[in-house]
Formats: sequence, C-alpha cells, structure tokens
Amino acid sequence: MKKLIYLDNAATTKTSEEVVAAMLPYFTEYYGNPSSVYEFASESKKAVSNARRTIAETLGAQENEIYFTAGGSEADNWALKATAEAYQSKGKHIITTKIEHHAILHTAEYLEKRGFEITYIGVDENGVVKVDELEKAIRPDTILISVMFANNEIGTIQPIKEIGEIAKKHGVLFHTDAVQAYGQLPINVDELHIDMLSSSGHKLNGPKGIGFLYIRKGVKIRSFVHGGAQERKRRAGTENVPGIVGYGKAAEIAAKTMKERTAKEIELRDHLIDRVLAEVPYTRLNGHRTNRLPNNANFSFQFVEGESLLILLDNNGICASSGSACTSGSLDPSHVLLAIGLPHEIAHGSLRLTLSAETTMEDIDFVVDCIKQIIERLRSMSPLYEDFVKKNQK
Repeated sequence: MKKLIYLDNAATTKTSEEVVAAMLPYFTEYYGNPSSVYEFASESKKAVSNARRTIAETLGAQENEIYFTAGGSEADNWALKATAEAYQSKGKHIITTKIEHHAILHTAEYLEKRGFEITYIGVDENGVVKVDELEKAIRPDTILISVMFANNEIGTIQPIKEIGEIAKKHGVLFHTDAVQAYGQLPINVDELHIDMLSSSGHKLNGPKGIGFLYIRKGVKIRSFVHGGAQERKRRAGTENVPGIVGYGKAAEIAAKTMKERTAKEIELRDHLIDRVLAEVPYTRLNGHRTNRLPNNANFSFQFVEGESLLILLDNNGICASSGSACTSGSLDPSHVLLAIGLPHEIAHGSLRLTLSAETTMEDIDFVVDCIKQIIERLRSMSPLYEDFVKKNQK
C-alpha cells in the first residue's frame, strides 16, 4: 500500500490520540447528563467547565463568554442571525467581505431576503481586506462587521486589530470567523477588540461536531437553538460532553505547541512554495507571500484543470484540495480566487495544500516532484498550452 500524504488539513485534521484518550471515559464511564442534579452527573458538568475554562484562557476571555456549538458553521450563523434580530431596532446594515466562508456568505444572503442590507467589502490581489473601504462603508444603521481572521482557501491573515479598532470607534459589533486561525495564530479578544469569534474543533486535531462562539459580556444576542436552558439559556440541547472534553484538550495542546509547531510548518510551507514557483512554470501563489497561515499554500497553474490535478495526486497517495471542502462538489471557480482578480480559466487550475505537525520535508519534496510530473503531463494534453507555446516560440 502506498504511503498516504495528507495535505488537506484546512478541510479537517486527524483527531490526536491524546484527544481521543481524554474523550473516551465520557462515552461509557462518566456518561451522565451535565444538566442533571445528582452526583453522578457532576463529573460531566465539571469536565464541561474545565474545557470551557481552558478555551477561554487561550483567548484571554472569561469562562462565561464561551458557548459551545455543533461547529463553526453554527457559530457563524448564530453570530449573524442573532445579532440581526437583537439589534435591528438600531439598524439593518451589516458589513462583511467578498472572501468569507460560505457559512457567512449564505447567512448574509438569508438576511438580505429578510430586509437586511449587506455590504461586501473587496480585497486586494493578495486577499487582504480593503480597510479604508470598510470604514467608509460604516453608516449610522450599521450593526455588525464580520471579517474572517484568516482565509480558509488562500491563507491570507487579515488586519484584525485594525478592523476591531475601527468597529469599536464607530460603536459597531465585530465578529470574526476564526475557524482556520484558532490554534494556528495567537489570539487575544481584548487586544483585538473582538466581540464575537467562531471556531471549530476538527480544524485543530479535535473531534468533529463541536465548536464554540465567543460572545463578549454585554453583547445582547439571544438563543439560536431553542429548547432547554443549557449554555446559560443561550444554546439549547444536551451538551456534547465527549466533544467538549476533546475540544478542550485539543485547544490546550494547540496553545502549548503553537510556537514550535508553526515555526516548523512555516519552514516546510516556504520550502514548498519556493520549489513550486521555481520549478513549475506559469504558476502563481495565491494569497500573501508571508502574511499567511503557517500551514497554507495555494497555487494556480495555467493550462490545467484543478480536478484532474487532484485525481492524479490522489493516485500518488496525496490528499489535497482545490479550495474549500464545503464547495468541492461545485464546478464554479472559487469565489475567493475571483475576488483577488484571477480570471476564470486560471482560477479553475488551483491547488490548496495545507500541512500539519506530522508533515515532513520528505513529504514536501515528494509532493513537489509529483506536481511537476502531473502538470507536465496535463499540459502536454492541452491544446491551449500547445497554442501558447507556439505563439511564444515565434
């Protein structure tokens, strides 16, 4: 069996053995409902509190500002829909960007159909939000700014502190989708003036089906899921105790290992980028060259279809993607790549590689060697490439 090289960690990560070990007792040994009053349930309740405290500490937040959800998409939906409902007496204007995850963009479309006005801010060629444009878009009826911390496709990190300061100056709530950034970048919600933050456990070696929404104390948004009184009456439903425990352990490990782990990822990422750009002609790097997630590299190859590239990489035991896993069934080019100015034909030839702590230099070199061979093979079958070469030989 050929070796598996997994380079799609932006889509999901392997749940670490330490996380699984921490979760196991809460399936069969301490399985009590944390909302129950008897002593047996107290172990589950204590475990949830410990995980909440651990996560809060990683953000410089208070324990009672962390609300567990079923994942990042729910947290994004909650932040936008509940803010819209709670603050609509002030106004119905929300600002976001053209490169957000679809959990934000589709929620924004939902709100537009219900009478809210959404302004979508553009980005520059590196995917950095145009902050001047954002500030000019603020109006007296603006109630929320939602800008992702770092882009899930091209890895560009946004000027979150500057945006947070602008939002605070104008008295507007600020939400950030930090699903890709949490566990990869240091985040302090007070220093960055963040009012709400979304995250998801399976992006940092935690389990799937668990996330959280940080809600700053004083932000008056209501329940998103109605039913029982869980999560201080703000998110109904029996707590996913094993998932919460697992997320707490994953967050703890990510915080402790962040400096050393991301330094290694940056070294491998830069080696990957340098080799691909030097050895594969007619290739461009998407996203900012240095101000990007430590583990993210995104390329566009001219005269190549991304889907064919992914299939041939898979044949070599390499797991990669052409963008967000949430849109993998779509034939349309990435909205992110179009937003940074790429034409459709180049956007279609994109490849996203996202590393993990387990990725080695040998893995990277093998992947680059495969990419070179595959690109050469695909271009040899492309009439467009053949015409391009002929024109340039004249």
